[in-house]
Formats: sequence, C-alpha cells, structure tokens
Amino acid sequence: MLIMGAPGAGKGTQSTALAEAYSVPAISTGDIFRANIRNATELGVKIKALIEAGEYVSDDVTEAIVADRLAEEDCSSGFLLDGFPRTMHQVHFLDRHLSRQRRGLNAVVSLVVEPDELVARLLDRAQKEGRTDDNEDTIRRRMEVYAGQTAPLLFHYERQGLLVEVEGTGTVEEVRQRMLEAVAAHKA
Repeated sequence: MLIMGAPGAGKGTQSTALAEAYSVPAISTGDIFRANIRNATELGVKIKALIEAGEYVSDDVTEAIVADRLAEEDCSSGFLLDGFPRTMHQVHFLDRHLSRQRRGLNAVVSLVVEPDELVARLLDRAQKEGRTDDNEDTIRRRMEVYAGQTAPLLFHYERQGLLVEVEGTGTVEEVRQRMLEAVAAHKA
C-alpha cells in the first residue's frame, strides 16, 4: 500500500496505524532522509540542501533507497510506503520493480486536507519540533512542487482502481477511523 497527501496532511501520523492494522512495515522516505541528515552522511548533506530549498530529492537516489528497503525481509508479506512515489518517474519505477517481483499494490490512500490547514499544521510542527525546513515560504514552495509533480499520481492510481481518498481533517482518531474503514471497504 501507499499513503499519499500534501506535506502536513498526516501521512506519518496515520501510516503507523495503517501499517499496524495490516501487519506490514511503514516505510517513510522522509524518515530515511532525516536519518541521513542527522548522521551527516554524504547523502544527508545533499538531501539537507535540497529540503531547505523546498525541493525534492532526485528520483534516482530516492528509487535506490526504496528498492533497497523493499528488499528487506520484513517487507516480504507487504509494506506501506509514505512519501514515495512523488513523481511519475517514481510511479513507473515502482510499477516495474513490483512487477519484476510478481507483486502489486492493493490500495493507495490519499489524505485530503485544505491548503490553509496544511500551512497552519506545518508551522505548528516547525515550532514544536524545531524543523528549519518548515518556514512559511518553504511550506508554500513544497505545496507548489506537490501540486505540480505529485498530484497527477493520484489520477494514475485512480485509473487503476487503487485510490482511496480520505478526508484528513479532524482529530487523529477521527481521521484514523475514516481511513481504516475506507481501506477495509476498498479491499473487500
């Protein structure tokens, strides 16, 4: 499965519950990137510069990281990707990668939240967590990049009958319940 949504839509928060419900690992490319930044790896230095500029990490780098992670034993019975794919290039990569393994996606959850709510959430998160990559200009730039590069993916998955849209506004529990019910109905 995949979980998608604009930055601040709650993917990280909701992915844990979804992964637990289906006994699969939640794989966050953002967490992998932040670990590299925290550890000041060569990759981390490059990633930090891109994120601070409001840009995304290149497809090739992200695809290699995801392929390595999906090859790990805990992904043999399934997985939940959070933050990947973000471009059509990555969609086609994932489709080919899974096809070679005779695997496929069961559902693509899209958390839908109004833009002004997203800005407020991200500014609040930046203050609480000290994230330098979450100032208002960078947030708005990330939303522009999301709309231009990532939103078309939803149409791709909708055409494949995989898209499960979930209203992402409300309490964490309300969104979680809506999401779990929608995925169960989709998989039935």
